[in-house]
Formats: sequence, C-alpha cells, structure tokens
Amino acid sequence: MPVNNPFTLSFGKKPLQYISRIMQTNQIIESFNAEIPSNQIFMITGVRGSGKTVMMTNIADEIRADESWIVVELNPMRDLLQSLAAKIYGIPEMHARFLKARLDFSAFGLGVSIEDAVPVTDIESVIERMLEQIQQDGKRLLITIDEAANSENIRIFASSFQIFIRRDYPIYLLMTGLYENLYDLQNDKSLTFLYRAPKLMLEPLNYTAVRKHYMDIFGLDMETAEKMTVLTKGYPFAFQVLGYLYWENREKDIDDILPEYDQYLEEYVYGKIWSELSELDKKVLLEISVNQESRVLCIRERLQMKSELFAVYRERLKRKGVIDTREYGKIRLLLPRFAEFVKLQQI
Repeated sequence: MPVNNPFTLSFGKKPLQYISRIMQTNQIIESFNAEIPSNQIFMITGVRGSGKTVMMTNIADEIRADESWIVVELNPMRDLLQSLAAKIYGIPEMHARFLKARLDFSAFGLGVSIEDAVPVTDIESVIERMLEQIQQDGKRLLITIDEAANSENIRIFASSFQIFIRRDYPIYLLMTGLYENLYDLQNDKSLTFLYRAPKLMLEPLNYTAVRKHYMDIFGLDMETAEKMTVLTKGYPFAFQVLGYLYWENREKDIDDILPEYDQYLEEYVYGKIWSELSELDKKVLLEISVNQESRVLCIRERLQMKSELFAVYRERLKRKGVIDTREYGKIRLLLPRFAEFVKLQQI
C-alpha cells in the first residue's frame, strides 16, 4: 500500500491513480499518426470533473514521446497566433532551422533582424513559414488548448488553422471544453468547418477498472469495492474524492464518510453546475430527484410542459452532462449523489 494518499482533489493534473480511456485515446492518436489523417482536429468534452484536461494531457505526453512530433500548449486567454509563433521559435532546433533559412521574424520580437532578408510582417505568414520548416524536417505539430470557448481569440485562431489545413501543413489541434462552449464555437457562422471536427463526449469510467483500483489500493474485498464503485457512478472526480476520503478515514465505514463526500462534490462541482442552470432546468431536475421519477411522460405532465418545450430542456441538460437519455422514454441522473444535492436546493 502506498505511503502517501494516491488520490488527488486537484483538477487538471494527472493523478497517481489514473484510469485511462483506452479506446478514445487510441482513436485520437491513431488518427493523428495516420499517413493520411482523416481528422486533424479533435474536441474532448464532458461535464466538469470528467477528466477532459487529464485525457488531453495524457494524449499530448504520448505523442510528445515520438521525436517526429512537436507539441505546443496554448492559453485560450491570450493571442493564440502570437503565442504559437513564440513557442515554436523558442524550440532550439526550430530556432536553428529558421536562422539557417534566413527567416526574419524580428517584426514580432522573435530573434533579431537578418541582413538582406525581407522581414515577415504578418503573423499568419510567420506561422506558415514555420510550418514549412517543420514539414521539411519531417515533423508534425500538435497544438493543445484547454477549456476552449467561443471567444475572439479562439475564432481568429480557428480561422487561421483552417487555412493551414487547406494548405496541407502538418498541423493538428486537440481542444477540450464544456459541451455548450464547444457547441457555440462549432455553430459560429464563420467557423462552419468545425462541424466536421469529431467531438468526443467523455462517458463514465469503466466500472470494472474503478473496482479493481479500489481493491488493489485498499486491499478490499469485491463487495466493498463494488459499493464504492457504485457510489462514484464512474465519474472521474468522484472516483478521486471517494478514494481520497477513504484513504484518510480507513477506520470508518463507507457510509460514515458520505456527508463529507457530498460536501466535496457540492463545493468543487455541483454548486457551480447548479448556478449555471435556468429555473426550468432546475425544475426538471427537482422533479426527477424529489419524486424519483425517470419516465419522460410523467415528468412532463407533472411540470405541465408541452412536448416541444420539454425536449428543449432535456437536450440542454444532456449537453451539460447531468442526465442520461439513452433509454427511450426515460431520463436518469448521470452524476453520483446528484439527486441528494438537488433535493437540498429546494429547502
């Protein structure tokens, strides 16, 4: 058994106890590594705490291990084209290539002016010259952007990225974001090419893998590990929280740590999700939680909502990652102990 708590409450950082999403990870890596890639953009989406950032980081690390790749991480709050150019220029081997090719990027504060060389004065052209050198060097460039949204920085970058793809440069993009943010971005009239970009919705973790991790770490019997697994519903953040709390309170029964478990889920995730819901969103969730009703017809009739209106809110809640609509005519809550949290909101 490890000496220190192997679970973490931090978002984004890859935890020691990490359950990989093998199929989705391989789908992206294999597509990017294909001789003729079918996709050069992937979007990873899911509710807060579903492991979007960790999965992206894991994919970037695997790709970075291949010397034929250059991986650059960009901050969506900054000028993305300027940042991209600066980060590529900062790679020693690429810097040397640019100097050898007598490329003058001094107009953007990159290096110094080169005698008898015509300065490149457009940032998009700067990146194109860089991509030409990357291509000649037999390399590919992967750009990662975490928590993308429909902002001016992203729109400008995405429009340029489309041009780079049309010119057949070896450039690839991996973005994460909440479903509604990526949905808004894809539906921007100036970025219709993003419609074709695959959007991977992160499903719950594999129950067998979660149970095995709990059994191996704590030396638990299958029944106890199964009880813990069901309490997480495969939600990655819940897997970490419950593991963290059980590690710190191993002398207690699992039921005894549920109040603290609920508190962590509320303070870290559920409170934020609830604050972003409309009043009708909340009414639908209250009906499901308080009356333990999953049948769409009964929920709709209790709320006195017409079918067309209810369909709108069902889709909204699905996009926010809080309900499961896969079973025809029924709605179920996806997040662990979310019903208990929702019930408390009507007090």
